[in-house]
Amino acid sequence: MNKQEKKNLAYIIGVALGDGNLSNPNKRAIRLRITCDSKYPKIGTEITQALKLLFPSNKVSYVHRKEKTCFDISVYSNKLDAYIPWKVGCGTKHEQQAQVPDWVLNDVDFIHPCLKGLIQTDGSIYQDRGYMMINFTNIIKPLAKNVESMIKKLGYTPHLYQSMQKTGNT
Repeated sequence: MNKQEKKNLAYIIGVALGDGNLSNPNKRAIRLRITCDSKYPKIGTEITQALKLLFPSNKVSYVHRKEKTCFDISVYSNKLDAYIPWKVGCGTKHEQQAQVPDWVLNDVDFIHPCLKGLIQTDGSIYQDRGYMMINFTNIIKPLAKNVESMIKKLGYTPHLYQSMQKTGNT
């Protein structure tokens, strides 16, 4: 895999860690499904194009959900088991404590596209008191630490915050 293909894979890993899930519904090939908010069709197009570059021989599906507030992008491939940093059939990303692979964490050229995918799916960019701010929210603590580490490697000073989850018992 050349450097550009690895950058593309780093982006898909970021997207998948954010809004992706793995399954094996046909017991032949693993499916990566990425759920996107319908408010951001350009991001959906970018994800679709990245998947087509990564899997040029595989069909990439784009399906609108009934409620029309989101859509799914899917691809089937047995290469996903080697590419995506958690395994199908072994529990959720959270249960498996999915993290950014070391090869991404150790190269700034791969950090950029991975962070882009993570922020597009589990983040936001906004202005606060005249400053551009980035917010990234995730329940996987090792993944949050990966994001902190990557941002530091880019020369910024991130801050980690922990929030309490409300239960339905209040």
